[in-house]
Amino acid sequence: MSDHPHISVLLPAYNAAEALPAALESLLTQRTARPFEIVAVDDGSTDATPQVLAAAARRDPRVRPVRLSHGGLVAALNAGLAHCRGAYIARMDADDISLPDRLERQAALLDADPGTGVVSSLVAFGGDAARQAGYAHHVAWQNRLLTHRELSLWRFVDAPMAHPSVMFRRELPERFGAYRDGDFPEDFELWLRWLERGVRLAKIPETLLVWNDPPQRLSRSDARYAPEAFYRTKAAYLARWLAAHNPFHPEILAWGSGRVSRQRWQLLCACGVRIRAYVDISPRRIGQRIHGLSVLAPAGLPPQGTAFVVAGVARRDAHEVILSRLGEQGYALGRDAIFMS
Repeated sequence: MSDHPHISVLLPAYNAAEALPAALESLLTQRTARPFEIVAVDDGSTDATPQVLAAAARRDPRVRPVRLSHGGLVAALNAGLAHCRGAYIARMDADDISLPDRLERQAALLDADPGTGVVSSLVAFGGDAARQAGYAHHVAWQNRLLTHRELSLWRFVDAPMAHPSVMFRRELPERFGAYRDGDFPEDFELWLRWLERGVRLAKIPETLLVWNDPPQRLSRSDARYAPEAFYRTKAAYLARWLAAHNPFHPEILAWGSGRVSRQRWQLLCACGVRIRAYVDISPRRIGQRIHGLSVLAPAGLPPQGTAFVVAGVARRDAHEVILSRLGEQGYALGRDAIFMS
């Protein structure tokens, strides 16, 4: 192995002995001439993960195990970053599969476009789409976001990229901070923070990763990945985005006046945003007053250029409806409106 790998694959593992061999094999058989290493961080596993990694390292020196006491994913990621030597860092999870051209395709894009800091790809959903419909829909939604503009404008809905599908320049965590530990999803907060600092994203419109969805996935069991944690995280970042992009800041029109939407508006208002009125398509709510604020129909929006809309309806199937209604009134995403949910 070269003493100076071009790419470091950062792969944390915790009790992943069953899935890990396939993940490692998918990396070791990559079709690339670029020297790379796999920094495999064992987060204090109690199963055979240490033995799997030790055996892989004996067979192939590109595998570099790092053994830690169990401290959680963020600690493992940051410890692994400290061991990464490549100019580019690719993320990978121990239960996912990288397709053969992944590393070469992503590194080639970063080589060709010095202005791009992070590149991801389309991902294939590796679970049972019928039983895990929510995750499958999330994957389909992510796969529709391809350009930097799309990834940026839709970031306040959810993470616009699959974390284990990304490759980024090693200077980004050095300049803008690495993973943060807290009551929020670490990857989502990282993308919000880096985008806020001007980092450009790209997505290769090809499937380069199989994103598996095992029952023990942290996003199913850890409170940091609950919907409320996402909303707490995005509210602060969105409020700052609005201060820079909403000509009428701190005033907005809030699309969505139902009980759940109003609970989430409270998080945004706690960050200094003020609601001028609600917008809704429900005939039952239109024309009513909720906590002293009017509920407008989409056709009753003020003229374009006189208000800014934040859409906070949680149902993803409502996005196209809202976009259509906004367009009918001359409102454009990014200029006159943004989605929060």
